[in-house]
Parts: sequence; C-alpha cells; structure tokens
Amino acid sequence: MFRWYVVNTYSGHENKVKHNLEHRVVSLGQQRAVRQIVVPTESVSEMKDNQKVTVEKRTMPGYVLVNMDLNEDSWSLVKGTPGVTGFVGASNEPVPLTQVEVDRLLHKETAERRPSRAQFSIGESVKVISGPLSDFSGEISEVNDDAQRLKVLVSIFGRETPVEVAFDQVKKV
Repeated sequence: MFRWYVVNTYSGHENKVKHNLEHRVVSLGQQRAVRQIVVPTESVSEMKDNQKVTVEKRTMPGYVLVNMDLNEDSWSLVKGTPGVTGFVGASNEPVPLTQVEVDRLLHKETAERRPSRAQFSIGESVKVISGPLSDFSGEISEVNDDAQRLKVLVSIFGRETPVEVAFDQVKKV
C-alpha cells in the first residue's frame, strides 16, 4: 500500500537526495515501489534591492517526503541513498504520515479550510473589538490583504491616530 514517509537527510542536501533517489529508483527498477519524491517548499516574497522577489523556501529543512509502497527492497533503496540518514520513526519501523499531514505539508488545502479574506475598503467605518484599543471606532485608511491587517484612524484625546490591527480585531459598523 502506497503511503507517505518522511526521510531525514543532511540539511541543505534535500534536492541532491531527491535527485539521487530518483536515479536509484530507475537504475534499480523500483518504479513500481516508489511513486513520488518531494522536497516540501513554499513561495515567499522577499525584498531584494528594493524589489519584491518571489523565492522558493524549504518548509522542512533536512527532510524529504517519499510516497512509496514500503517493503524490504524499497526500504533498503531509500536507506542506501547517499545523503539519507534514515526514516522518521522507529529505527526499523518508519511511521507513515496521515492524509491531513500530507495535505498540510504539500499545501493541498481545500477552499473550505483556507481562511476567508474579510472584505474591507478604505474609508469604511469599523469598531475595534479586541486588543488594547477595544471599543474604539475609526475609519480605515489602509488595507493589507497579504498580512490581513488594517490601518485604522481612531480618535484618541480628540486627535486622529493611525492604529494597525488584524482583520479579526475589528467589525464593520
């Protein structure tokens, strides 16, 4: 039965281990035992030279996911790959991942599980419902959908003051 297993590697060698493992699967004729080898990554936006750049970052440094039918041959194939230090689990008993863990690691979240984005617009009136400024009302001056944060102008001591709050800290008035 095909299940997902976590393989421990030398940190920084994940892609090399993936390549070596794929090569060994073909050369040793184990294509029926090993379906897929994945290095878990996510796309992250970074600022470089004042420009926003999207980069792939490893979410689990030092680990590779392998979808395989675990038997003695496939176990020794993975264990004997250069850069592999072992399976996650007991020494002779690798522990398979649950489907929920696999979905989370491979970012296969369904639309129902994704947090829904609140629809706020600039100039809208809101009331802060949690945090140190709860019960203050104000007007939205900025919306940051990526960070799920708002900049709200609240009146403190008769003066408009910008305050940054999360989407879940306010409600529409």
